[in-house]
Amino acid sequence: MDLGLASKVVLITGGSGSIGGHLAGAFAAEGAKVAITYHRNKDGALQVAEDVIRQGGEAITVQYDLTDPASIRAAFDTVTTKWGGVDVLVVNASAIPGTKVDPVAFEDISVEEWQSSLRADVEGSFHTVQAALPGMKERGWGRIVFISANIVQRGGAGDEAFVASKMAMHGLSRTLATELAPEGILVNVVAPGPTVTKGFLARVPDEYKQELDGKSAEQIKRFLNRGKPAGHISSPQDVAGIVLYFASATNGNVTGSVVHVAGGN
Repeated sequence: MDLGLASKVVLITGGSGSIGGHLAGAFAAEGAKVAITYHRNKDGALQVAEDVIRQGGEAITVQYDLTDPASIRAAFDTVTTKWGGVDVLVVNASAIPGTKVDPVAFEDISVEEWQSSLRADVEGSFHTVQAALPGMKERGWGRIVFISANIVQRGGAGDEAFVASKMAMHGLSRTLATELAPEGILVNVVAPGPTVTKGFLARVPDEYKQELDGKSAEQIKRFLNRGKPAGHISSPQDVAGIVLYFASATNGNVTGSVVHVAGGN
């Protein structure tokens, strides 16, 4: 199926991570031009871009700080100068809850952690979408996809800052969907559950580490699949399939939706 993404310009925040990197490759495979943003992981972003280019795609890397509006504007200016504007925005970067396994009591969450999460996911989303909208409105076409997390649906002890900021993102996306639909701009949310990435595996409890050591990715997935309604944990490919549909010209009238990629959890 032709998704109508050929020559579209896609900006992916947090494109140097596991899910962001896979999204970059998936968009490039559809013929899109991909801008991969990074905060500190420049080498990771460059590797993603090199992989895209090696496969015949077009990609650039752009430094991006979710807490700095000037950095966000500069990134969009760079992409606009290079390719003429952003057609598809994937808001993937986030203040992740870290690699801790043991929950932290709500009263022990630091003010710095709370504010950092809100600045990144709420204020960062605000500035990012504002920077993308003028070009989308001028062209009368745009797609915005927020990457959230399934934990927002069920909550998670110790992750209150992360969950609260992601829930705010859900409210923002639903309101934007209503406002922007007449402009030809569709806004949706993809909320993955646990997904086999380096960051997720870093959160595997220590008692499992020895059992997982040396196993293949498929073996690790089978180990982690126990108790999942659909029988398996998600992969970055599972997430990418939904994101590509929401971002595509094939999606002509789906907006304001949240899709959980979590195997029934």
